[in-house]
Amino acid sequence: MAQRMNSGPTGGRGDPERSSTPPPQPRMSGRGWAVLLGLVLLFNILFYYAQLAAGGNSKVRQTTLSYSAFTAQVQKGNIKNANVQSTQVTGDFKTPYAYKGKTYGRYSSIIATNLTPSLVSLMQKYGVDVTLANTSTPTWLVALGLILQALPLLLFFGLFYFGARSAMRQQQGVFGFGQSRAKLYTQERPSTTFADVAGVEGAKSELREIVDFLRDPTKYHRLGARIPKGVLLVGPPGTGKTLLARAVAGEARVAFFSISATEFVEMFVGVGASRVRDLFERARGAAPSIIFVDELDAIGGYRGARGPTGGGSNDEREQTLNQLLVSMDGFEPNDAVIVLAATNRPDVLDPALLRPGRFDRQVVVDPPDRRGREAILRIHTRQIPLSSDIDLDAIARSTPGMSGADLANLANEAALAAARKGESQVGQRDFEVALDRITLGLEGTPLMDVEERRTVAYHEGGHALVA
Repeated sequence: MAQRMNSGPTGGRGDPERSSTPPPQPRMSGRGWAVLLGLVLLFNILFYYAQLAAGGNSKVRQTTLSYSAFTAQVQKGNIKNANVQSTQVTGDFKTPYAYKGKTYGRYSSIIATNLTPSLVSLMQKYGVDVTLANTSTPTWLVALGLILQALPLLLFFGLFYFGARSAMRQQQGVFGFGQSRAKLYTQERPSTTFADVAGVEGAKSELREIVDFLRDPTKYHRLGARIPKGVLLVGPPGTGKTLLARAVAGEARVAFFSISATEFVEMFVGVGASRVRDLFERARGAAPSIIFVDELDAIGGYRGARGPTGGGSNDEREQTLNQLLVSMDGFEPNDAVIVLAATNRPDVLDPALLRPGRFDRQVVVDPPDRRGREAILRIHTRQIPLSSDIDLDAIARSTPGMSGADLANLANEAALAAARKGESQVGQRDFEVALDRITLGLEGTPLMDVEERRTVAYHEGGHALVA
């Protein structure tokens, strides 16, 4: 079974790992570009000085001689030394060579490969210091020069590539409004199961039928049964509606699309409807799947209820709701796609949403009873080291009316109270202190004056007499 998405009980809202959120693309900072430019300049300087070391003193002028002019200088005894390559010879004059009013101390000349032996014999005859070499520049230096020559072109293509990617992302940001922002959870991702949900046994039993249908839909289809297309989770805040939807996805092992109703609506008219269409197309492509819409009342309120014409600023919200109604009606009978939605304000929903064929089943998620609160506390304290004096039943009895989220907060406050005292375990006294802090406020706050205390005493005494 897949790992659990959220180890908390009802009311937990811990965000799981989301598969649709792409990792942020690393971008080179200004400091990175400065370092890259510095390296390029350093390589150019090194290459320049290496050429100087290979070519000798740069203050001595060098001239290029024809082959006949070079041999004539050899025969005159004016060639001091010669560095012979396969097709080139370079070296120094014994006395400066004058040509067109300028003097030169070095020379170079192009020679044919087949003339090299005879030229070497001629130079040796006239006492020239001859050096035979395949190249005048080291191989690594030549390779470095080629790399440096190609580096500007590579930088140009790199800048062009990153600029094109940036423009593509901006284009997707401008023209991708209609794409759904739903987060996709698959069975490879951490998931919640019904073992992580306590205190809402009635709602769990109703939702197990949804899980059974997604696991084996043919069992229902062969008898002509039709599973509800939409299930509406209704209950006060913190009772675990979102967690129940995640538990259904974790038990059924199907694709689970989660989105808040507020993410449909934008300032541009028609964007919300387009996102609804895109979401349902993705869900059909991944069927069997579950679509979960949190806080449905953000788009599911009465149409035309605000303003005499029902338009104006509500046009976008109403178009989104209309598209949701059409998309739910457009399902084929055997499409294994179920829509779950959660709200704590069912009274404001449009009647068209609640009719059979859309959200035709409502699952009420009530605050837990005493046994449910004890079960929730056991789940929330699984990762908390408890002392031997802990009595979770007594704590459950002293927390009537608390939801799963309230009990999660109580367990956390108890752990914080024990940590402040430097304890290694959380004890019963820590839970009592946490409960007092939640219900009565921080200990040590200034007391009311005598008149206020008397007024509060009469008020609470009246409650006691009525009870």
